[in-house]
Amino acid sequence: MNIGATLLRGGLVVDGSGGPSWSGDVLLVGSHIAALGAELSSRLADHLPTLMQPSQVTVVDCSGLVVAPGFIDVHTHDDATVLHDPDCLPKLSQGITTVVTGNCGISLAPCAVPKAQAPLSLLGADSFKFASMAQYQAAVQAAAPAVNVVALVGHTTLRFAVMPDLSQPANEAQCLRMAQLLDDCMAAGAHGLSSGLFYEEAFAAPAAEVTQLARVVARHGGVYATHLRSEMQHIIEAMHEAGDTAFVAGVPLVISHHKCAGPAQWGRSIETLALVDTLALRQPIAVDVYPYVAGSTVLRRDLVDGVIDVLLTWSEPHPECTGRLLSDIAAEWGVDQGTACTRLQPGGACYFQMHEDDVARVIAHPRSMIGSDGLPHDRHPHPRLWGAFPRVFARYWRDRPLLTLEQTVHKMTGLSARNLRIADRGELRFGAMADVVVFDPARITDAATFEHPTRVSEGIVAVYVNGQRAYAEEQGPRTLVRAGRMLQKRPNE
Repeated sequence: MNIGATLLRGGLVVDGSGGPSWSGDVLLVGSHIAALGAELSSRLADHLPTLMQPSQVTVVDCSGLVVAPGFIDVHTHDDATVLHDPDCLPKLSQGITTVVTGNCGISLAPCAVPKAQAPLSLLGADSFKFASMAQYQAAVQAAAPAVNVVALVGHTTLRFAVMPDLSQPANEAQCLRMAQLLDDCMAAGAHGLSSGLFYEEAFAAPAAEVTQLARVVARHGGVYATHLRSEMQHIIEAMHEAGDTAFVAGVPLVISHHKCAGPAQWGRSIETLALVDTLALRQPIAVDVYPYVAGSTVLRRDLVDGVIDVLLTWSEPHPECTGRLLSDIAAEWGVDQGTACTRLQPGGACYFQMHEDDVARVIAHPRSMIGSDGLPHDRHPHPRLWGAFPRVFARYWRDRPLLTLEQTVHKMTGLSARNLRIADRGELRFGAMADVVVFDPARITDAATFEHPTRVSEGIVAVYVNGQRAYAEEQGPRTLVRAGRMLQKRPNE
């Protein structure tokens, strides 16, 4: 019998728990972590199965490098990408080994339609082919992506599946049908529910509609993640709504891509994070955040205020304008930015609507996790798709002492696994799954920019997914093996 084994020797081990780092070895045998220790190399034979000899172990010198759990991207829109581009290079090259899909109320399942409209089209208009979570999970398994996949079920997707008119609250029969679909998805192994009440297609849903669905999630031990109804003027009211929804339903809450959007809201993260702390006194709550002052979503006229910069990421009627500032396009056309926005629709854009002080404050908060929120289907994507995780290390750990190394890793691993209820990942410990990233702490940084958004990050030396080396910096920007899995939540896990 041949079991692959890798000894990561002599690195600085940051185990993902948030506890102190230590120098030593990590042994991977098959798909699991078989042993860890400061003197493991000298005791190697004692830790290997009798069917394996030490000479069969691949030894990797990690001197001067950090050995950490594979990063968990808690906020992605990779639902279709793991099927159509299963190499998942934008994620592997950042050290990401697990992606959480189905965020912002948008998931591929359960909804089968020939051509999806916004905001579902953020996942690709022709990608909605799965009437059940089980069908989607089977497709992921068949595609064999390079990263592990955790699925949330989108509230907006459920609305599209059962409602002919999304401008109204769901009626009793429609709520019951959505609840049944969600129950089936949770029974199949989904990890929870997400909502995107900010988007027009879900905005009409009252809190009671979402609460009814969240109760279904509670029965299965899942989580509720929400793109708040407002991240601007009414953000406090929206946070109270989300908190009450989760509290009444009895589910843990994750506030997605927490931000204070628009110049009038800059500085309010002091207020919003204080509310997070207050809510935490009565219920489980976390937030996710990406390390940029610009967000990205569909092109919306109400987000174009003539003050902030808006960068076009794609446009169906004017693809030649992709990658340009809306202000420059408007000036060239001799119109105001609102008119230019309308002419460019449907499309997508990056909105430079946050202040760096707020971003840093959210990243430093002990309840925040890192999520990229990248949009892989954009022609000119936000650089967070390729660079979010290394950027946190470069900007908020190495360049300025906002976080310790252990805190930074914890926000990408153990904290994420705990909040999303992902079993056996996120920490380096005996028996856990062997998702591991090895990186150079002196070099780790993002290379993707708004001008060149698909540049590969630097300093990610090696990535192991379920014990297999899937990425190696020395071999260039490519996926070596696709060893990811569909991670199905076990009942009440």
